[in-house]
Amino acid sequence: MKKTTVLLEYAGIALGSALMAFALHFFLEPNTIAPGGVTGLAVVIQRMTGIPMDLTNLVINIPLFLTGILILGKAFGAKTAYATLMLSLFLRLFSMGFGSAVTLTSDILLAAVYGGVAMGVGLGLVFRLGGTTGGTDLAGAILNHYFPSLSTAKMMMILDLVIVGVAGLVERRVETALYSIIALYILVKLTDFIVEDLSYAKAFYIISDKPAVISQRIISELSRGVTGLEAKGMYTGSHRTMLLCVVNRAEVAKLKKMVYEVDPAAFMMVTTIHEVLGEGFKEVGNSSV
Repeated sequence: MKKTTVLLEYAGIALGSALMAFALHFFLEPNTIAPGGVTGLAVVIQRMTGIPMDLTNLVINIPLFLTGILILGKAFGAKTAYATLMLSLFLRLFSMGFGSAVTLTSDILLAAVYGGVAMGVGLGLVFRLGGTTGGTDLAGAILNHYFPSLSTAKMMMILDLVIVGVAGLVERRVETALYSIIALYILVKLTDFIVEDLSYAKAFYIISDKPAVISQRIISELSRGVTGLEAKGMYTGSHRTMLLCVVNRAEVAKLKKMVYEVDPAAFMMVTTIHEVLGEGFKEVGNSSV
């Protein structure tokens, strides 16, 4: 991997960690909202004992980090160690720079929503670049290694719901658990979106009486490959060629217009693809975790 690419990845992980620390320090901890995970426990522990979140984050994550290296590999472990350290560092810097009793809003619902958004975007960046910040996201990534049908974010949600319930019991306030669940839901949805949906493409299935002309225009004007699939209309019994073509978001409107210019009677099916690997798209070696 190129040195520039590695530097950009680590810069992105640092940015994601900074966003998470921002959410925790300015929205979640001041309003005792614990969106699951080690960071959620850290919020509760700081409220109850005064132990700083950055210290709790480091102490709890050590055994998880060692397990992650054994199961997920040294490269994953290096990024996880970096992200965990960056999260604790930014939490400390925000505490030193702005004090420990600062909040951008005292409205608990707004704190849950905006805190969840910032946490989700930050965590999504870290995940997308191949790391975790420890805690249940690392535990989720470990479980995802054995149960790939469930995304890391959804594994986190299962683990975090338990922690959110415990946080509510500790605080002896149902509201704490309810608002924490709102933040957790937003966090998981945004994390999944950043990891999967930002790179989505569109697959076109095109049935037309002029497949050769449409194919030639796609190849020459969009520089995209086209695959011809033999199809049979079960009502008419006629054989024809169905075209399959994958394009990025910016090319969707162009392809639709192109097809209808050639054949206004063409039949098209368009479906969303979350990730495309190969020539013209993302290289296999650069696929996200």
